[in-house]
Amino acid sequence: MVESFVGTWKMLQSENFDDYMKAIGVGFATRQVGNRTKPNLVLSVDEQGIICMKSQSAFKSTEIKFQLNEPFDETTADDRKTKTVVTLDNGKLVQKQTWDGKETSIEREISDGKLIAKCIIGDVVAVRTYVKEA
Repeated sequence: MVESFVGTWKMLQSENFDDYMKAIGVGFATRQVGNRTKPNLVLSVDEQGIICMKSQSAFKSTEIKFQLNEPFDETTADDRKTKTVVTLDNGKLVQKQTWDGKETSIEREISDGKLIAKCIIGDVVAVRTYVKEA
């Protein structure tokens, strides 16, 4: 099921991301850069089932490697140190991050050929939309 996510995805639009970054504790200067950055998302799976997710932009690139349902340590693009677990839930790739008593989730799903990433913390939801590159 993860196969539908594999590929290079180019960001089309981002809604409410500033409020989301504010809610997770990102400082003003980093939010300014984050709001202007349109990263590519590159997702691949190796023969052992290890998923690699890269976020690439001129500002900063990050990469995480993980297996579904197995917790791992992640350092996020804004330098939070999180305990993260990624699950596949009803066709959605759900990434849950916990740190300092807080929790956020990023739900990625394929809809109409686009990858929709919903970033959720409390009642704040940001939606980032990507299209697959040829």
